[in-house]
Amino acid sequence: MSAKFASIAAVLLALTASAAFAQTKDTLTIDLPNDAATLDPHLQWNTDSYTIYRNIFDNLLTRDPKGEIVPQIAKSWKYLDDKTIEFEIRDDVTFQDGSKLTAEDVAFSINRIIDPKLKSPQLSQFDQIAKAEATSPTVVKMTTKSAYPALLAQLVKLSIVPKAYVEKVGDQEFNLKPLGSGPYKMVNWQKGVQTELEAYSSYWRTKPPFQKVVFRTVPDVSTRIADLKTGKADLIREVPPDQAESIKSDSSSQVLSVPTERIGYLFINAQAGATKDVRVRQAIAYAIDRQALVDALLEGYGKPVEVLGAEPVFGYTDKVKGYEYDLDKAKELVKAAGAEGQTVEFLTSPSYSRATVEAIQQMVNEAGLKVEISSSDQATFLKRRQGDPANAGGLAFGAWSCACQDVDGVIFPLFRTGSIWAKYSNEKFDAAVDKARTILDQNERLKLYEEAYEILREDVPGIGLYQAYALYGANKNLKWQPTANEAMFVTDMSWQQ
Repeated sequence: MSAKFASIAAVLLALTASAAFAQTKDTLTIDLPNDAATLDPHLQWNTDSYTIYRNIFDNLLTRDPKGEIVPQIAKSWKYLDDKTIEFEIRDDVTFQDGSKLTAEDVAFSINRIIDPKLKSPQLSQFDQIAKAEATSPTVVKMTTKSAYPALLAQLVKLSIVPKAYVEKVGDQEFNLKPLGSGPYKMVNWQKGVQTELEAYSSYWRTKPPFQKVVFRTVPDVSTRIADLKTGKADLIREVPPDQAESIKSDSSSQVLSVPTERIGYLFINAQAGATKDVRVRQAIAYAIDRQALVDALLEGYGKPVEVLGAEPVFGYTDKVKGYEYDLDKAKELVKAAGAEGQTVEFLTSPSYSRATVEAIQQMVNEAGLKVEISSSDQATFLKRRQGDPANAGGLAFGAWSCACQDVDGVIFPLFRTGSIWAKYSNEKFDAAVDKARTILDQNERLKLYEEAYEILREDVPGIGLYQAYALYGANKNLKWQPTANEAMFVTDMSWQQ
């Protein structure tokens, strides 16, 4: 071959290699507002945690892009009676250490999350389950305490963990070094910095689209956006609505958004401090201009709600109306309660929009109270919010999603007496939500939830503010369609140039 043709061949080879390289991407980098509070999927159910660990674990069931409940680790299921359901478990799944996933692991996972000793914040969403047992290597029989209409919707969230590994290393070590059967395995967790995942080559369902995934902890939103624009990050979560246009105008970036089941809401402590007086809680409700919050801060990526619920959620009702904005009425109630000038602590963390928290602070201050914001990291925020009423603050902003699309996963854990989230107790409310989760008649359930929402309206242990829209910034080359339940499954993504 002449030197000339050899040179041309070398150039063509280089161009071919370059083109091939351009079509592949080894590492996907995702910026999150916070570090994971836990990587044990049976503990915290906060967005940054499950964004990561849902890629490490498989769930018993899942939802398809249309929102329908479909098989995952369970191939199929059938009811034996109103309180007994049998699941056929896949026999071709292995955990990331090569061990086989069996019905024993599924039964163990169910029994673990309902064990009060684990103290799972998710317990209230699974506590209708009485027990689970493996009746063969591929069959699990689950018994509920009563008929439970929301069971399958809740089981969409149940991650399967390896019985032998958890029992060997213990709960604390399992949280630090999680092991699942999902498409990605954890290789390094630098707390407060980043979590690195690596593709599990023997994953049963599909080939993971990226060899590595790095979830970085980037609390500052301007830094997340800068990372996206400069290519340091390929996907960023929690873009403030007022920053969406900046991303849209960037030629290398795109905005991905979808209406969700998530509700922006205001927790109001009914068991401690100035807010223990129902008149103060009602005053706060009257002081909040929900439409103004949506108009000023969400820029079309959300809409006001009357109750703590949204249209994608079964049990949501538009018959129960929220409090109209009435500042004079709010001032009148604060004065009647003798609460003028009283301090109300407002808990928050970088997970939540500072602008929204400050807007609410200003609105409540105008009613005659003195709201003081206490911001902490997400793990500390959750510890206080889930702790004793005396240390849970007077107010806290929240963005609640049960990822189950059923009111049983919303107002039951938030307000039922005894829940770690509830700083409130009402026997009539408890009776309504307890009964609603034990009957299969959908019309009867709707009536009971309407009754429960009426009680919440009177007692005001919290108020719904708006239905949230998920808002992500992404590289133009990332192909992904977000869903209403905000599941950030990396296997649903691809890279196309």
